Amino acid sequence: MIQVKSEQQVLQEGLQILLSNMEPSAVARFWAACSIGTGDYLKLKDELFAQESVASLYAKIAAFQASKREV
Repeated sequence: MIQVKSEQQVLQEGLQILLSNMEPSAVARFWAACSIGTGDYLKLKDELFAQESVASLYAKIAAFQASKREV
């Protein structure tokens, strides 16, 4: 049986891909430019960053920026 992902699941997956390949500020600008910002942002933020802390996010951002400088 084929299972089709919900629209919310597809949006979350897409956001994860963007966040893993772009700086967070660029993702936010992209999101705003596409007018995708409908829905409950706070709920989505809590789901996406449930296991994160400021320190863990900082470490990921620093590692991302360092990897981009190396390329």
